[in-house]
Amino acid sequence: MNMGTLSLLVFSPFIGLIALLLAGKQSDNITKRIAAFSSLIPLILSILVYAQYQAGSGLSEILRWVQFEVGEQTLTLNYELAVDGFSVILILLTTIIAVLAVFTSSWQIKQNSHLFFMLMFLLEFGILGVFSADNLILFFIFFEITLIPMFFLIGKWGGTDREESAFSYIIYNGLGSMVLLIAIAAIFVTAGTTNFSEAAEYFRTSNEAGLQLGIAIAFLIAFGVKLPIFPLHSWMVKVHVHAPPALVMIHAGVLLKIGAYGLIKFGVGILPASFTTLAPLIAILGLVNLLYGAYLALVQEELRSVLAYSSISHMGIILLGVAALNEAGIQGAIFQSVSHGLISALFFLLVGILLVRTRTTNLRKLSGLARLTPVLAGFFLVAALAGLGLPGMSGFVSEFTVFLGIFENMPVIGAIGTLGIIMTVVYMLRAILKMTYGTYRNMFGDMNDLGMGELIPATILLICIVVIGVYPNTIALTVQQTLETLLVGIGG
Repeated sequence: MNMGTLSLLVFSPFIGLIALLLAGKQSDNITKRIAAFSSLIPLILSILVYAQYQAGSGLSEILRWVQFEVGEQTLTLNYELAVDGFSVILILLTTIIAVLAVFTSSWQIKQNSHLFFMLMFLLEFGILGVFSADNLILFFIFFEITLIPMFFLIGKWGGTDREESAFSYIIYNGLGSMVLLIAIAAIFVTAGTTNFSEAAEYFRTSNEAGLQLGIAIAFLIAFGVKLPIFPLHSWMVKVHVHAPPALVMIHAGVLLKIGAYGLIKFGVGILPASFTTLAPLIAILGLVNLLYGAYLALVQEELRSVLAYSSISHMGIILLGVAALNEAGIQGAIFQSVSHGLISALFFLLVGILLVRTRTTNLRKLSGLARLTPVLAGFFLVAALAGLGLPGMSGFVSEFTVFLGIFENMPVIGAIGTLGIIMTVVYMLRAILKMTYGTYRNMFGDMNDLGMGELIPATILLICIVVIGVYPNTIALTVQQTLETLLVGIGG
């Protein structure tokens, strides 16, 4: 019954891409309508996949792909797709943010929108493939596909330093991909398979501790670039500041989560013993990310830079959850992945709206925004409260759960990490209050407040943030089976 459902979902963005290709260069209105309607198809299919997963339907596909000989060993590569609780949540997150990003692009992208939307659909195809792959080689192929459209989208439609940002992105992520490929090749040659479950079973019974540790370190580096982990983070700050805000909605909302997904699913899932050995190092790296990002966010005068360093800080919370290696910590890391995705998408949706009106996000130039656009200012304030972890919003649930886990196993790290939470409150409120309630300067003349086309996507994201904060079981119940599988691997 489910055969082909995942493939249909993964390849569904090509419907939009082909529709735009066949339509040719029409007027901007026609192009944007085609893109908007086409973006709904992956969302509808992702809801179907989510419903089938919740109903207990087995969502997996396998097709014989490539077979070859290496010495006396026969190695087989299969086309394998499958989802678990974590991946199905990230797939749903991807399609929601992609739809909103496409709608947001309608008023942000003025030139070559036809090509822009085609590249956006190619990017969505790669992301859906990453979260649906049940095979390391297939995962790597989809992972590489995401790099190509991102490079061109940043380089062509970005801000002042768009070309430097695009090349920084491709160089860092290309090096991370090289390390990841080496790790995958080592698993393939050693275990004779790249299937997630089969590789995990092989390493669970093998005694090649040195090799496993080496592969685990490679995973940490490769996904550390994507997350990113300090000091592999500079490319991400440039992308946040110079890429189009609609693209950053996808980048900060989803693409960074590939790093968290890889560390949890590959690191903890396939090599639990090695990640137990690396746990103190991961905890220290998480602490550095948390405090370093928070401190630099505190001294920025550019809103997008504040949000970039805030992302680095919040990725540190994910690392602390992974390092805890217990149910609360890993569940918190998953919650933080989803929560940060929604909150950062909301922030950059609002940043895009602000840029259309003011052409700047410099905090020194923005002041008294609440007098000009009270609804926009209100959404910024609510987004900031979500980002600092206000109870009743998704950020609180994720941070509380992570610290619950880290205090159980590493109380000293947890105690120091709480300083980062305090700093988050300071830099979030400093930036937003300075922008919205500072001294009023009539630099921009009359400004329109949020229109209906802007209010709807902002409200959708805010509803998702509040629903998760008020009723965390919307995620917790979905990922429970995934957590149980991971805990068995680490002896929990």
